[in-house]
Amino acid sequence: MLSALIALPALGALIVALLPKGKEELAKQVGLGVALLVLVFGVTLATGWDTSSTERFQFAQEYWWIRDFGVHWAVGLDGMALVLVLLSLILVPLVMLASWTAADRYGGAFEDVAAARAEQAAADEAAGKTGKSPFGVVGTRSAKTYFVLILLMESMMIGVFAATDVFLFYVFFEAILIPVYFLVGLFGGPQRSYAAVKFLLYSLFGGLLMLVAVIGLYVAADKNTFLIEQLSGVDLDPGTAKWLFLGFFIAFAIKAPMFPVHTWLPDTAAQAPAGALVLIVGVLDKIGTYGMIRFCLELFPGAAKWATPVVIVFAVISIVYGAVLAIGQVDLKRLIAYTSISHFGFIVLGIFAMTSMAQSGAILYMVNHGFSTGALFLAAGYLIVRRGSARIDAYGGVQKVAPLLAGTFLIAGLSALSLPGLSTFVSEFMVLVGTFTRYQVAAIIATSGIVLAALYVLWAYQRIAGGPTAEAISRKGAFPDLSRRELAAIGPILAVIILLGFFPGPIVNVINPTVDHTLSVVQVNDPEPTVAEAPGGQP
Repeated sequence: MLSALIALPALGALIVALLPKGKEELAKQVGLGVALLVLVFGVTLATGWDTSSTERFQFAQEYWWIRDFGVHWAVGLDGMALVLVLLSLILVPLVMLASWTAADRYGGAFEDVAAARAEQAAADEAAGKTGKSPFGVVGTRSAKTYFVLILLMESMMIGVFAATDVFLFYVFFEAILIPVYFLVGLFGGPQRSYAAVKFLLYSLFGGLLMLVAVIGLYVAADKNTFLIEQLSGVDLDPGTAKWLFLGFFIAFAIKAPMFPVHTWLPDTAAQAPAGALVLIVGVLDKIGTYGMIRFCLELFPGAAKWATPVVIVFAVISIVYGAVLAIGQVDLKRLIAYTSISHFGFIVLGIFAMTSMAQSGAILYMVNHGFSTGALFLAAGYLIVRRGSARIDAYGGVQKVAPLLAGTFLIAGLSALSLPGLSTFVSEFMVLVGTFTRYQVAAIIATSGIVLAALYVLWAYQRIAGGPTAEAISRKGAFPDLSRRELAAIGPILAVIILLGFFPGPIVNVINPTVDHTLSVVQVNDPEPTVAEAPGGQP
């Protein structure tokens, strides 16, 4: 069933691609139908999860793929992979629903319409064309292509989290770059080509380092297999293990993204369609932090402990650096991108603090950040598609003309600053408390990220939704409130954010066995609690 779950979105993408040309509405309907079918199939699979099982991976399948090199088609889910797969399955149909009209009206979901029109007008004038489309960039960038790429991306996301063979993981890790590159390059803003190429070059560089490390691991382990369970715990030369660890870690740090290899994200966020950004930042980037736990810690435990002090420093820098730069952004999507760099710093900090609470909080943070950032990018997309600009200073007084839209943006923003009662608060609290038991200074400095988050979120909301209403917004009919379709896309995400803020227990119970296994492989235990002595020597 797990292999079928991976194949189903790809099959759906093929069906949509084969639909007659010009049947844009039908393509969207079929694409959404496939995404909903995949969601139902995945949830049905998840209901068979056995919380009492002692098996490392459930729903496991293993077949020879390239026998001579020890490569298997091997898939399976542990608790961490399960929750990330479900995150992917939930977000994909909501992204499709949110992008329903934007993908064909503007040639790209939620792009900067004014800039895109100007770019196309200049190109048409230079080519001597007349009678051009008022929307300029429609061209060949059809909704059908957009939905095909989203479905292909979904298939790759499921595969990368489900792979239990290192080489198979690498194949999915690289293959997912293809749909993302075209989503940015075809449906992005005026500088989409630059952003797409920069994303691709960064990712390919990381992938090349990982490929070298994968081959090195195969040779050093001398086991003629790439299966994670058989490679975990292999006795490697300490020097070799450190080099292999670095090959994997740098690739995952780029994907995460983590300071100082993060610069592709703000540029990609500024140009990519908001619907695609929900999946790029909400899910795709989690491959980096997922890989740190699955491969860096489990395959190279000694090297992971050797690198931990440096990784902790870079994680704290990411937290503060991302938050400070978010404050100064004038582009709404770039602001959200920098907040994500800060949030990924928290996740990496929790992973390498190597306590059960911090690591459970980090995995929970991956899920919560996916929903929180997804809601932020959708709300930003709704704003941009109405105003025609991503600049924050182009807005003002939105809450007076579109209170529902302003309210959804506020809730999404409050989740980004980890307000108690919303899901991200639980995970951030667990990361900080779990880190403090082992790295007090790092936890204290990281706490400043919470204060800075309140500043960049509330100030952005004040400039966009508060104050006097901008003239372009106040004109009658120029800035409508959320439609039923738009509310149906963002509403479930906000509901999940609130629900997990009060009831995170079910997810924590699912991911705890993964944390226990990882810490046992790395051979670390939670620090003993410090008990102060009262006068007289009594604790």
